[in-house]
Amino acid sequence: MITADKKDGWFIGLENLEFHLPLLERKMDSLMPDKMAEQAEDAGINKVNRSFSKTFVLAILAGAFISFGAIFAITVTAELTLSSGFTKLLGGVAFSLGLILIIIGGAELFTGNNLIVMAWANKRIKTIQVIKNWSIVYSGNFIGAISIAVLMLFSMQYSSGTGNIGAKTLSIAETKCSLGFVQAIILGILCNVLVCLAVWLCYSAKSTSGRILSILFPISAFVAIGFEHSIANMYFIPKALFIKRFANEAFWTRINASPAMYENLTWGNFIVNNLIPVTLGNIIGGAGLVGLVYWYVYLKDKKRKV
Repeated sequence: MITADKKDGWFIGLENLEFHLPLLERKMDSLMPDKMAEQAEDAGINKVNRSFSKTFVLAILAGAFISFGAIFAITVTAELTLSSGFTKLLGGVAFSLGLILIIIGGAELFTGNNLIVMAWANKRIKTIQVIKNWSIVYSGNFIGAISIAVLMLFSMQYSSGTGNIGAKTLSIAETKCSLGFVQAIILGILCNVLVCLAVWLCYSAKSTSGRILSILFPISAFVAIGFEHSIANMYFIPKALFIKRFANEAFWTRINASPAMYENLTWGNFIVNNLIPVTLGNIIGGAGLVGLVYWYVYLKDKKRKV
């Protein structure tokens, strides 16, 4: 039974609960899913109407922020001797930094922007606006990610200590470049289901701490499981390619390896075996399995004032 003072808008008895949900919602530190859908729709409209220059700058920032998450994750896990599962969990928690910076700080991430389809499906924006936004943001994300990869190469952080940071970067990228096309698509689908669910949950939160908690578990899960994120791969794989090409002999001696051991790590494999199929999977997972599903449930039959 729910009890509270009537003057505060609360009512005694479960029979009144459904009728007074709007009043209860105002007293909660979160929004209900139908209101989250409206927030997501409005966000999509705002995103496509932002100027090219601002969208592009925010997209570059997002690429950089995801790269910071990747750097943090590799640095934290490179020399851990804990169980594989716990090491992956810690890496996922560290990687969550990227989306936290994007959501709290403000930036435009291609995978998160797949939720724009909610506004498109409700005929609030046009197809060309969605394509334009995705194109600008994807390009900006790539520039931001690869710029951080270049800066990290010159920082020589990958060769510090035992060289395990560089070795782990090479190992991760080699695995990513060895994926089959269909496998990469499926891993991309599952990844962006979780990423877009993290963004979706953030529409519920009314506080910074609530948004951070909304991000933490879905992002940690996709990293720990080993799903594929196109924007993260724009950092991981080019960084490894740079190490393979430019690392000195001392580094290779330190990790007891050679460039020839990473034969699948090529620019061609990066594009064909990873980036293209993972991007396609990300769109299917984020736009199709999250955005359109929640549009159908909460917005399809709802008339909103434009």
